Amino acid sequence: MEKSTIVIIAILIFFVFTYLFWTLTSAYAKKEYGKKLWKHGATRLAYWEAAVLYSAGLTCITLFVLNWASVLTF
Repeated sequence: MEKSTIVIIAILIFFVFTYLFWTLTSAYAKKEYGKKLWKHGATRLAYWEAAVLYSAGLTCITLFVLNWASVLTF
């Protein structure tokens, strides 16, 4: 496979995991922090930082599993 194809697949997987993280946890996070605290930039920054880190980790794991299963070759 070409490198550009693998990069596009990795970006799509990353966006899927980020979307899943957001849909599964956003309501809980807003409820947990409350309306007033949720509007602060630091709270949302920490939330999205966690979303990016979890998504990046799950994307790496997924890519290595796909490589191990010989679905992707890189």
